[in-house]
Amino acid sequence: MNPPLERLRSALSQTYTIDRELGRGGMATVYLAQDCKHERLVALKVLHPDLAATLGPERFLREIKLAARLNHPHILPLHDSGEADGFLYYVMPYVEGESLRERLDRERQLPIDEAVHHARSIASALDYAHRQNIVHRDIKPENVMLYEGEAMVMDFGIAKAVSAAGADTLTQTGMMVGTPAYVSPEQAAGETNLDGRSDQYSLACVLYEMLSGERAFSGPTAQAVMAKRFTDTVKPLRSLRGSIPESVERAVTKAMSTDSGARYKTAAQFAQALASGSLSTPTDTQTLPQQTVSSAKSVAVLPFSNMSTDPENEYFADGMAEEIINALSKIQSLRVASRTVSFALKGKNEDLADVGRKLHVSTVLDGSVRRMGNRLRITAQLVNVADGYQLWSDRYDREMEDVFAIQDDISQAIVKALRVILSEDEKKAIEKARTVNVQAYEYYLRGRQFFQQHRRKSLEYARQMFNRAIDIDPEYALAHAGVADCCSVLYMWFDARDANLRHADLASRKAMELEPDLAEAHVARGLAASLSKGFDEAEREFEAAMRLDPKLFEAPYFFGRARLSQGQPAEAAKLFERASSLRPEDFQSVNFLAQAFTMSGMDSDARNAYRHTIQLIRERLELNPDDARALMLGSGTLATLGEQAEAMDFVGRALAVDPDDPAVLYNIACTYARLGKLEDAISTLERAVDKGYADKEWMENDPDLDSIRSSPRYQALLQVM
Repeated sequence: MNPPLERLRSALSQTYTIDRELGRGGMATVYLAQDCKHERLVALKVLHPDLAATLGPERFLREIKLAARLNHPHILPLHDSGEADGFLYYVMPYVEGESLRERLDRERQLPIDEAVHHARSIASALDYAHRQNIVHRDIKPENVMLYEGEAMVMDFGIAKAVSAAGADTLTQTGMMVGTPAYVSPEQAAGETNLDGRSDQYSLACVLYEMLSGERAFSGPTAQAVMAKRFTDTVKPLRSLRGSIPESVERAVTKAMSTDSGARYKTAAQFAQALASGSLSTPTDTQTLPQQTVSSAKSVAVLPFSNMSTDPENEYFADGMAEEIINALSKIQSLRVASRTVSFALKGKNEDLADVGRKLHVSTVLDGSVRRMGNRLRITAQLVNVADGYQLWSDRYDREMEDVFAIQDDISQAIVKALRVILSEDEKKAIEKARTVNVQAYEYYLRGRQFFQQHRRKSLEYARQMFNRAIDIDPEYALAHAGVADCCSVLYMWFDARDANLRHADLASRKAMELEPDLAEAHVARGLAASLSKGFDEAEREFEAAMRLDPKLFEAPYFFGRARLSQGQPAEAAKLFERASSLRPEDFQSVNFLAQAFTMSGMDSDARNAYRHTIQLIRERLELNPDDARALMLGSGTLATLGEQAEAMDFVGRALAVDPDDPAVLYNIACTYARLGKLEDAISTLERAVDKGYADKEWMENDPDLDSIRSSPRYQALLQVM
C-alpha cells in the first residue's frame, strides 16, 4: 500500500522535498527527494505501514543505527533515518544507474569476467559488514545497483545485528526478511541466529543467475521455491554454459552447500576462491582471472615529474603525488592504486592508457612540478584509460605556502570528474585544513621518500628527516609517527637494539597525544606495542586505526602480522583478507594469508592463496624486475608450489639485489627450508640474525621453518635472540 503522499510530504517538509515515486518493493516505497539542508538528490525509502507497525520506531531506529556505521566502496551509504507522523524512513544517495535485476532482465546473463567481478565486489562489501556483526539477509539482484560499472549493495537498513549472545532481533517478530529464490536453507527453515554464511549462500545464488541466466531454484509458489533447497540439486553451471571455468563452478557449488558449515568460512574466502582457484597446476598461474577495470571509479596517481633545475627537488614532486594518493585513498567508493605500484612506473614514460591497463584502473593522474625559489608551478591531468582523452587538467602558479591548497584542489577535481559520492566524513577528510609549517613539511616529504626505500641506511636517513621536521614544528604528529615507524622497522629487520624499541614507544605515544584521531598514529603505536609484546594494547590501537580510517592498509596488515606472531592464524587470516581487499595488488598480504591458512590446517585454501600470491608477484616483477621483496617472497611461494628450479632462480636474483639485507636472508632461509635444503636454511638464518633480524616470535611461529625446528643450531639461534 502506498503511503498517503500528501501526508508524507507534510511530515517531511522541513527536511526533504519529495519529487516522485521511483519504485516499490516488498518492504518499502522509494521516492526521489531533495535534501533541503545539503541541496542534493536522495533516495527516500519509506517502510510500508504494516512493516512499520510491526517493527515500531524504537526497534527500527536501533537496527538502522547499526547500518549507518557501514562505510565501504561497494555499499551504498546511509545518509539519514527517522520517524515522522508514523512513517519510518531511511535515506540513501540517489545514483543514476540500473539495478542488477534490470540488467539481468535485459541481457539474461552477464559476461563471465564481469559476473565474477561483481560477485567479488559484493563479497567484499558483505565481508566488511559481517566483521561489523551485521548480516544483510536479503541479497538479491534487486538490492544491487550498478553505478558507473560497479556493484553497490543497498538496503542494509533493516539488517539484523548479530551478536554472540543472541540479542533481541527483528526476526523475533516472526517476519522472515528475504526473497525465496535467494534465501539460505537456514533462513528458509526459519532459523533466527543467522551469520555471514547465510549471505554467502544468497550471493552464490545471485552469481549463479548472472552466469547461467537462470535462477538456481524456481517454482509456482514461494513455499515450493524454498522447499527445493532441501529436495533438489541445482543444475551444474557448466551444463548451462560450458565456458564457465571449473573453478568458478566449484566455488559457487561450495558456497551453495545446504550445510552452512560446508561453505566458505567468510565471504572474503569465497571471493578469494573466485579469483585464485582456477588452476589445476601451479604452472598455469598466468591464466588466473584478472581484476577487471572499473568503468569510472578507480585511479592511479603517478609520481609527478620534477621540472625544477635542482634534481634535489625530486622528493617534493614525489611527495605531491603521495599526498594526493593518501587523500583519495580515504574515499570508500574510489579504488586508488597504491603508491608501490604507481611509483614502480616512475621515469618509464609509457603511454598513460597502457599504464592504466597495467595497473587495472580506469583513470590515471599525471603531473609535473617546477619550483623556482618560493614559487611553484604545478600541472596535472586526469586521463581516461578507455579512450586516452583528458577528463580534467589544470595549472597552478602559486606560492610555496599554497601547496596544501593545491593538493586539495586536485583531489576535489578528481572527485568531481569521476562523479564520486562522498560521505560527510569523506568531505571533511579531503578538505581538512593543515596548519603544518611548510619548511617542516618539506623535511617530512624527504623522510617519506627515504622511508619508502625500505633499506637500513634509508630508514636511518628518514628518521633524521622526520626529526628535523619535529625540530621546526614540535607538534607535527605525522612526523612523530614517522619516527616511530622508522624505529619499529629498523628493530624488526636491521637493528634489534632496545633503544629502537624505546624510541618507537616514545614517538608513537607523542603522535597520539598530539592528534588522537590520526589513524597513522594509532598504527605506529600498535606496531611499537606489538614488537614489545604488548599485544592487548596493540589490538586496541590497530582496531582504533581501522575505525578512524577503514581504508588504511597498514592497520589490518600489521595487526595480522601481530596475530601471526602470537600464533593466532584464524584471526590473522581475517585481517590479511581485509588488507588484501584494500590493496588487491599487494602480494605480501596474500602471502601471509596463505601462511595463516597453512597454520590452521586449511591446505586447499592455502594452496589457492599461494597461487594468487605468485600471480601478483609476477605482475609486480613486470613493473620492477629488481624488487627484492617480491623475489624473496616469490621464491618461497614457488618452493611451496613445487617449482624448485624457478624458486632457486628467484633466490639468486634476490641475493644479487641485496645480499646482506636481513629480511632477504630470512626469507631465503624459509625457501631453503621448504625445499629441504636444511643446512643452507640454518646457515642463511644465522646470517639473517647476525645482520640484525630480531623478530623472534615470528620466527617461532613461521610454518616455513617447521623442517628445521628440531635442529640444535636452530634452538641455539633462538636462545641468543
